[in-house]
Amino acid sequence: MNRLLIKNISQIATPLGNKALHGSAMDNIKIYKDAAIYCENDIIRKVGLTHEVLASVGSCSDINIIDAAGKCAIPGFTDPHTHFLFGGTRADEFISRLEGVPYMELLKRGGGIVNTMQKTRNMSCTELYEAGKNTLHNMIKQGFTTIEGKSGYGLDLTTEINMLKAMKKLQADLPISLKSTFLGAHAVPPEYKNNSDGFIDFTIEKVLPIVAKEKLADFCDIFCEKNVFTIEQSEKLLLAAQKLGLKSKIHADEIVSTGGGGLAAKINATSADHLLAVSSSDINKLAASTTIAVLLPLTAFCMRKDFAPARKMIDKGCSIALASDFNPGSCYSYSSSLILALAVINMHMTINEALTAITLNAAAAVDEAAVSGSIEAGKKADILIMDKSDYRFLVYHTGINIIKHVIKAGQLLF
Repeated sequence: MNRLLIKNISQIATPLGNKALHGSAMDNIKIYKDAAIYCENDIIRKVGLTHEVLASVGSCSDINIIDAAGKCAIPGFTDPHTHFLFGGTRADEFISRLEGVPYMELLKRGGGIVNTMQKTRNMSCTELYEAGKNTLHNMIKQGFTTIEGKSGYGLDLTTEINMLKAMKKLQADLPISLKSTFLGAHAVPPEYKNNSDGFIDFTIEKVLPIVAKEKLADFCDIFCEKNVFTIEQSEKLLLAAQKLGLKSKIHADEIVSTGGGGLAAKINATSADHLLAVSSSDINKLAASTTIAVLLPLTAFCMRKDFAPARKMIDKGCSIALASDFNPGSCYSYSSSLILALAVINMHMTINEALTAITLNAAAAVDEAAVSGSIEAGKKADILIMDKSDYRFLVYHTGINIIKHVIKAGQLLF
């Protein structure tokens, strides 16, 4: 049995519960001082004052001990929206966009997702695996112990399947919880130019059955956006995926309001992501649903766009999660510290809401809230130890990674 004791923790800060918190409940954080956490194998068994935990544990002769005096412990972060697996980079397009070239214009020029598609199609399975492995190692250092990854840069049968198989191997090989999403409908590939309906039919008839049969993905996603895929096409694909056992996610209302957020609520999607242009009516629909609103402040920041209306959404009762949206185009970053800073400083979330959004609610956005996302007995021992004594330094020490130790499933990773 692997036993771990983290003692003399100056502060533990964590949301509590086994499901997403909505609205004002997101501000409820449990604070312990002079505390300890005891874990057996990969599960937290006891959380409380140091002297209480020590008394319940008894002999420490066979326990791995971390003395966290002067430090704060928080739950491991979850990133519920990434595109971490891809070929090449697009620094030139990133600068062009900042200089005023619209994304849709870049798509017309053969850039954007299609640019990355060509480079990703040229990669072998081994190259995909190695690229993903390097990125995930760096994300762990940012405090992410659970990560969602999407396909979507193949836009064909072979590459999409290869991407998902690479993720499955990464899940088996790395000390991380990796949730996979099939995003075959990320853009319309050149082979189906001016025939997006045909591409949706191809995806449903030829690709989805293989993804489902080989259990290569947990979720199905689609880029529901003007000039990409319509509400009708999105609903058709996601419902077809649900029939095959895949849960739903949706890229919704990123550039213009199309009703994607409302569709997510209608079909009981696990999450609706982006939502920069979400309408008031769709905010109300999301608030009344179990769908998590996954907001991506790094993307808005990098694209010089207005941020998603987090304050309005929380005040209306929505459940908000935060994610990086790491990708080769609009957001080449997975900085957890910058995500939190932007959420609090620019999106007017409280520090408590932001911590809940990147832990418990983010875990709920990948259906993991029952087992992770908080520091409490019975949950996975996914714990971060900060190099500061107070969790508010996550935002106060703006943009700086202050994660000292990452513990995943009871194992100290670094």
